[in-house]
Amino acid sequence: MKSSTLAKWIKIILPIALGLGLVYYSYNSTSEEERRLIWQNMKDANFSWVAVSIILGLASHLSRAWRWNYLLEPLGYRVSLLKGFMLVMLSYFANLGIPRSGELFRATALNTYNKIPFEKGFGTIVTERIIDLLMLLIVLILTFIVQSNQLFELINNGGKSVGTFLGLGFIALLVLAISIRILQKSSQPLALKFASFLKGLQEGVISVLHMKKKWHFMGHTFFIWICYIGMFWVIQYAIVDLREIHFNEILVGFIAGTFAMTTTNGAIGLYPIAISTSLALFEISKIQGDAYGWIMWVAQTLLVVILGVLSFLFIPFVKDNNPINGQD
Repeated sequence: MKSSTLAKWIKIILPIALGLGLVYYSYNSTSEEERRLIWQNMKDANFSWVAVSIILGLASHLSRAWRWNYLLEPLGYRVSLLKGFMLVMLSYFANLGIPRSGELFRATALNTYNKIPFEKGFGTIVTERIIDLLMLLIVLILTFIVQSNQLFELINNGGKSVGTFLGLGFIALLVLAISIRILQKSSQPLALKFASFLKGLQEGVISVLHMKKKWHFMGHTFFIWICYIGMFWVIQYAIVDLREIHFNEILVGFIAGTFAMTTTNGAIGLYPIAISTSLALFEISKIQGDAYGWIMWVAQTLLVVILGVLSFLFIPFVKDNNPINGQD
């Protein structure tokens, strides 16, 4: 087996194995009685509130597809809302298989179905992720302001210090910047190809500066994140006998769950652990915390799986009559 093929398989298998290992750990760390009560909480959940959470998740995906055109239009491109939505759901579905592969898959599918150059489409997707990161930082800062003690305790429980995390991030960015600079100065064919790709990527990223509807873009951005927080928040009303949780306590759980999403495929196994651990800081029982995490994860994952499969099956048949580069 070639080393490149082996590396690809490792990228696929390792996160899945980690996720399944965490599922086993979660199962093994609870008693039979605790597992029975967790399952009972899930069965007795008020599914009207679960449906509200799913609707909010669906609304965020639609808004993301709509917002995408504000990044594509300055480059001379546009996709229909339906096709954009399908591309977004395909990217989320791909992330369930290989973490962070959805961005590449979405740009590839955009090139396949709308003939938009990969590097430009990918640049707009990178811009989305940069904006999302900024929004996450805003939420994180607000949460630190209102619940700093609990967040530091949560980080320490995970065995990571804030200083170490920031230090590693700074080193990674520095190495990346030096590598890009070296490649830009090289005259090797591969380096020149990379430089061309980087230029297209840059065009996609700076497209946000040339948007005619910046406030529309920001409106969708805030709406998406309100939906994210909202779809997490309403799950508390789905669980029987769960005491009222303050909104700032919900934010801690939301932050923990968001970071869990980047670790394994769709946060399988880790998401309920992250939610249970964060809610335990506010004296929420492990049983209710686990039920909270599993209900939230199952609902949103089923939404992605169902819509992802439907998008995969039907996107080849969707006619997109929107203009490309000013032409019908």
